[in-house]
Amino acid sequence: MHTLTERNAIVQKALDRATREGGEIGVQVAAYLNGKLVIDAWSGVADPATGRLVDGDTLFNVYSVTKAVAATALHILADRGLIEYDAPVARYWPEYGAHGKDKTTVRDVLTHRACVPQMPDGVTPELMCDWQWMTRAIANLEPLAEPGTKTLYLSMTFGWIVGELVRRADPKKRSLGRFVQEEIAKPLGIHDLWIGIPDEVEPRIARLTDAMVPVPAEYLPPLFLRSMPQQVALTPHVFERPDVRRAEVAGVGGIFNARSEARFWAMLACGGELDGVRILSKERVATLNTPRANSEEPDPVMFGFPIPITIGGFWFGGNHPPVTAARSPRALCHPGQGNSIGWADPDTGLAVAICHNKLFNPTTPEEDPLLPIAVAIREALDLE
Repeated sequence: MHTLTERNAIVQKALDRATREGGEIGVQVAAYLNGKLVIDAWSGVADPATGRLVDGDTLFNVYSVTKAVAATALHILADRGLIEYDAPVARYWPEYGAHGKDKTTVRDVLTHRACVPQMPDGVTPELMCDWQWMTRAIANLEPLAEPGTKTLYLSMTFGWIVGELVRRADPKKRSLGRFVQEEIAKPLGIHDLWIGIPDEVEPRIARLTDAMVPVPAEYLPPLFLRSMPQQVALTPHVFERPDVRRAEVAGVGGIFNARSEARFWAMLACGGELDGVRILSKERVATLNTPRANSEEPDPVMFGFPIPITIGGFWFGGNHPPVTAARSPRALCHPGQGNSIGWADPDTGLAVAICHNKLFNPTTPEEDPLLPIAVAIREALDLE
């Protein structure tokens, strides 16, 4: 086994290569093995305009990695007997049953089979920050297929549906952001797992650079565009707005750092408990990497690709982007727009968060500048 100094040196070399030669701007990584922090490293620039460097406290937009935290909040309530996966959403949120959605189950939402991937008509960044407007408008959506019958990835709507279920089922009626702080972050000693930031952390957020390969609208699936309309797209123009940063955009608005996010994944890698603090029952965590039904079904929202989703609302690792870094087909993981990723591997006890500020979605493993970092982590920990 490498010493701590040797481990960090192996990973640091990969990080520096990513920011010097791999096209990355600022990158931060943290890893836990069997509940212990074993890698904590970073490289590059947090803000190219000012030259501010990344450090261990820099915060990053992680986009859909947020969904893993939102789903975990729901699992906490299920563990306490306050919500049932096979119950209709309308049991907890009666208004949601409109337009034939009355039979949509909580599990349908977690597994992206609720059939309401489309954002509400007329949504703007300002309205996206209005929880009541968003949840009322989503409750009033017409499903695009019979709920439960088809996979239609809930690119953005996932967060409001899960977040409102959490709020309605929680005896204290807490918002998702507050629930995460009080039931996940504080018990685990996690400092920076924000779904809606407080003012004082804003100076620590890394500036985003949009390096996405532009795809002409005529080549994008219509449902992809409906799920992430241009006016609220996952771009710096929208997600660096002060109001959006402060709002609970519960599926894609998370602002984390690698240390905090990796600690969250470590809790899952260790069966729901970390440092003597139990967040989820071991039995529940053991079910979370069960594949959802019809996992190989192509998803029309996501370019007709099958998405490897678990019954718990996580993704599996695999051999293709966006989950190449997590690799293990049994690992719970979640990718985010622009190639952010975090994962928990129950077989090795490894939990990793990789945060960065360059939005780029690789289409092959060879294109992925973060993959060599994931490889270096496993090499440093003798897990290859």
